[in-house]
Amino acid sequence: MEMKSRKLHKIIGLTLVLPMLGWTLTGLVFFIKPGYQGAYEQLSVKHHPLSQGLNVTPKKNWQEVRLVNTILGAHLLVKSSHKVEHLDPVSLLDKPAPTNLQFKALLNDAFSDNQARYGDIVRVDGLSAQTSTGVKVTLDWHSLTLSQTGQDTELINLLYQVHYLQWTPFKGINQVLGIFGLLLLISLTVLGVRLYIKPRS
Repeated sequence: MEMKSRKLHKIIGLTLVLPMLGWTLTGLVFFIKPGYQGAYEQLSVKHHPLSQGLNVTPKKNWQEVRLVNTILGAHLLVKSSHKVEHLDPVSLLDKPAPTNLQFKALLNDAFSDNQARYGDIVRVDGLSAQTSTGVKVTLDWHSLTLSQTGQDTELINLLYQVHYLQWTPFKGINQVLGIFGLLLLISLTVLGVRLYIKPRS
């Protein structure tokens, strides 16, 4: 029985060599967090002081109202119970999406605080842009918010997938792998304790 336990302990240990290496190395990265600040930087549209006073009468269904000024002018951001609207503060009509030139101006203004990460805009596709440093930036015009992802972001996300055994594109299979890995780890621990205690009995 002891020989079988030792053999099983050895097989499970060999099976877990790669997952354990993955868990250890990725766990070390998550603990030290190298490059996290840039990879997950909260890029924001830069706000400027309002150049003129604007009086806006809120509607009854408006739950939240923000009046901001950017390099493109004034924006009225309204949140109601059903949607978020980006309005012109004078006409109260939907503010049209920016042209390519306006989009670039908005981005360059946002990049000015961290030019080293974003570099120059090399390509624009709708409300998404690619920079010379390999960062993709996307604008949500309705909420006037920016999101950014670079090669460092993709690498850290890949490490998370390795760490949590998300090795396939299929969620169900990944869950099975995770549960199976935990069961093997528990079995390895139980067998190890058993082999340690048994000779003493």
